[in-house]
Amino acid sequence: MPDAVLAVALAVVLSAGATTEPGIGPLGYAAIATGCLALAVRRRAPIPVLVLTTGCMLAYAAGADPTQPAAFPVLVAVYTVVKDGRRLPAAIAGAVFLAGSLTAWLTADGTRPVRSLVERTILLLGWFLAAWIGGVVSRHREAYLEQAERRAAEAERTREETARRRAGEERLRIARELHDSLTHSISVIKVQVGVAIHLARKRGEEVPPALLAIQEAGADAMRELRATLDVLHDTGEPSGSGLDRLDDLVGRVISSGLPTTVTVTGRPRPLPAAVDRAAYRIVQEALTNVSRHAGPAAATVTLDYGERDLTVRIDDDGLASPDHRPTPGNGLSGMRERVAALGGRLHARPRPQGGFTVRAELPTEDLT
Repeated sequence: MPDAVLAVALAVVLSAGATTEPGIGPLGYAAIATGCLALAVRRRAPIPVLVLTTGCMLAYAAGADPTQPAAFPVLVAVYTVVKDGRRLPAAIAGAVFLAGSLTAWLTADGTRPVRSLVERTILLLGWFLAAWIGGVVSRHREAYLEQAERRAAEAERTREETARRRAGEERLRIARELHDSLTHSISVIKVQVGVAIHLARKRGEEVPPALLAIQEAGADAMRELRATLDVLHDTGEPSGSGLDRLDDLVGRVISSGLPTTVTVTGRPRPLPAAVDRAAYRIVQEALTNVSRHAGPAAATVTLDYGERDLTVRIDDDGLASPDHRPTPGNGLSGMRERVAALGGRLHARPRPQGGFTVRAELPTEDLT
């Protein structure tokens, strides 16, 4: 757009100046218009524009006695070509225009004084030299800016690599802390529960369902911890629980005393790993909240496979009501963060008829 404005402005100025020159015919105005308007595409085709503009301005100079502004379109073309790194064509075009315009100026009237010829030559040479220097400076400036951008990009990559390295070191530190603390604690729980179950069976007593549930939960916790440690040690595709383990989760919840049913609608299909893990964690956290806070209740888990998303809904008929909203805790905050990271939406609120509902809409289309 700026090039087009410049081209039109030069055409208007030179055409207006040509009206004061005697002997300017339609060909002269056509030469002005063609030579100037060609500058609109000077960046895309610098050499053809230089040749066309130089020829048109020479034709204009040969048919009249123009003043120095006739060189302006050629100066712009020379500047563009030099900035593009092609100095030889610019030098040739400048020399041809200088020789041609001065020859036309001399042949128009043989009585012109030598002093005027020298002044005119020096003035044109100064203008072309300024255009040449301007093109060189602009080219060097662009090269400097490109180099500065490359250095900035390299510095940014270095910062990112440093951040990734530090994040990896932090993951390893967390993994060591988890391994040294939780692994030991969970192992102690599993051993104690195993001993209690063994003694009960040895005495011929019925094993309490709570002990069996604790034993299963301990085994699952150990598996989850190992999967988490694998994630912390590995920067590749993380492993972990997904909806393929939903039946095991629901079985443990039922054995702990919370009646739970699962309903699947739509057409089940393989999900992106991040969505699969998030859906499992949402169900897990929601059922945990029901067990802890809902009192005597039953829960329903619904998985709705849509064309572009997966909707996970957990309803219970517990103690929550619109008049007594539960205080949001870390569980709901964690669910919101998981859903937000996937670009989904989470709704968690008491039901009008009593109880609580959690509804997560997880997009799947852009993550496959």
